[in-house]
Amino acid sequence: MLFLPSQRSVPARPALLLLIFSLAPACWPASLAAQGVEYLKANYTKYEFRIPMRDGARLFTAVYVPKDRSQTYPILLSRTPYGVQPYGEDAYRANIGPSPLFGSEGYIVAYQDVRGRWMSEGEFVNMRPHKDVKSGPADIDESTDTFDTIDWLIKNISNHNGKVGMWGISYPGFYTAAGMIDAHPALKAASPQAPIADWFAGDDWHHNGALFLPHAFDFLAFFGHPRPEPTKKEPAERFNYGTPDGYTFYLQLGPLSNVNKKYFKDDVPFWNEMMQHANYDDFWIARNLRPHLKNIRPAVLTVGGWFDAENMYGALETYKNVEASSPGTTNVLVMGPWLHGGWEHGDGSSLGPVPFYTNTAAHYRENMEFPFFQYFLKGMGTPSFPEACVFETGTNQWREYDTWPPRKTRSRSLYLNDSGRISFELPEGSAPSAFDEYTSDPSRPVEFVDQITQRMNGDYMIQDQRFASRRPDVLVYQTAALEGDLTLVGPIQVRLFVSTSGTDSDWIVKLIDVYPADFPGTGVGGAAVPLGGYQQLVRGDVMRGRFRNSLAAPEPFVPNQPTPVSFRLQDIAHTFRTGHTIMIQVQSTWFPLVDRNPQTFVEIGTATEADFRKATQRIYRTREMPSHLEVIELPR
Repeated sequence: MLFLPSQRSVPARPALLLLIFSLAPACWPASLAAQGVEYLKANYTKYEFRIPMRDGARLFTAVYVPKDRSQTYPILLSRTPYGVQPYGEDAYRANIGPSPLFGSEGYIVAYQDVRGRWMSEGEFVNMRPHKDVKSGPADIDESTDTFDTIDWLIKNISNHNGKVGMWGISYPGFYTAAGMIDAHPALKAASPQAPIADWFAGDDWHHNGALFLPHAFDFLAFFGHPRPEPTKKEPAERFNYGTPDGYTFYLQLGPLSNVNKKYFKDDVPFWNEMMQHANYDDFWIARNLRPHLKNIRPAVLTVGGWFDAENMYGALETYKNVEASSPGTTNVLVMGPWLHGGWEHGDGSSLGPVPFYTNTAAHYRENMEFPFFQYFLKGMGTPSFPEACVFETGTNQWREYDTWPPRKTRSRSLYLNDSGRISFELPEGSAPSAFDEYTSDPSRPVEFVDQITQRMNGDYMIQDQRFASRRPDVLVYQTAALEGDLTLVGPIQVRLFVSTSGTDSDWIVKLIDVYPADFPGTGVGGAAVPLGGYQQLVRGDVMRGRFRNSLAAPEPFVPNQPTPVSFRLQDIAHTFRTGHTIMIQVQSTWFPLVDRNPQTFVEIGTATEADFRKATQRIYRTREMPSHLEVIELPR
């Protein structure tokens, strides 16, 4: 079987050779060696084509075709804005396909520069909006470009078996998801991996309307420059910060309006578009792919990482929307303990200083991704796939479920209580003074990591939070030591009752696993961090307070008036072990990960330095205003 039965643990190290022999022809083990340029040159012929689209634009596509003609092969397609280097029919990649298993097994593999990028013709549009209704050849989107590409490959590449698969990570994951819509009949399997779904609600640049500043700045400073004509050369160089200290760089930057004035100089159009569309308006709604993920016909394997700082939201939302709209489609979710794309490279045996004690990335590639495409494109193996295969952190093991979130759970609430306590029961007090408060100062924001860095650290989502818990502008709540394991699965709903002396504010909530003080050993991977007392971030996110009722219609706060603020923390699968404690931290700055909120109700993209002011923040914890987290417990 490709996967073990529902709701059972998977062995930490799969029986790889048994799996391979069960799926492959007798001669296949001889080709188990890693790929590499020389192997590919000996076994594949590379072709380069300019494939015409229905509106006449030609998209540059590199195709690797097996030299062995004794059998037919499926086609694997990846569409990317990042270039299909190396260019030239005699210049080969070191590996083809989602992993080395594919090049060794035998697939026709096609890589395409999307419209308007690198060597392809046409205009590039970031997250090009999907058109449900098309009136003629000029009505194009990523779905039509994918359809036209597959149609051309099927008609012009010989020795294929008539079946096509797609895959891609991050932006290529978006192109894979878009290609599943109104799919070509030959497209039988698609794997959107960390796909972008919505750039305002939760992917990449914004979380609940708050700008993830270093991620947006660093990416667009490199990627965002126009490409006037097809090129084989990188259009820009990495931005030179002039200092390794991103906290200082962004603090000295001042208001967001200075980004274009000081650095981008109108040469990064999408940055200016983001600043002009500060709310969830038609610009962002058009780039929300979720409503269009319906009537999906190819089998789908959606992949994401529990610690993916960029597109964990997109993976979960893509799976959820396909599941809701296309119930008859094979729709599998895989979530592992990875940062962005960590399943493709490395071994996934640890992240930051936290060990997982198993090669999770190889397990995924060998037991999930490879068998998925082998079955749906070659008919090899068995169609027995679980609905969800997720890695449970804390206990560090794979779990399989027939739904996600799993069945047979119960809802519980973690209530913020007096004296920094967390309880599972409603607070007893009703006094108006039952609140905790802190002063939020935009000129001295809380750091998001305890280290010097320029960019959004990929592993910030698992890092130690002890540095934050010692700050006076971070509220800390904690349970007693747990007397038994507590497993939480699925999304977490934050329900706060707050007030601010300003007219706007950010609210950051973090769920943390605190290790026992006598926990043995230090972190792995060269990070000599003592794990005794380690405050491991399990999940955290931000709500820009003005959007508390609607991302499209921002509202100011009435100063000092208690106000409900609710938002969702993304899904988890984590066990808080016996002897550990659960911690919740609440704060209003998370810098420079999240841009500074002036704490006055002004357009943040055009705010001046004078608009940034201190504010007194209160979290209420009464029976009438019980600030809490709603969680889903999986009994064991």
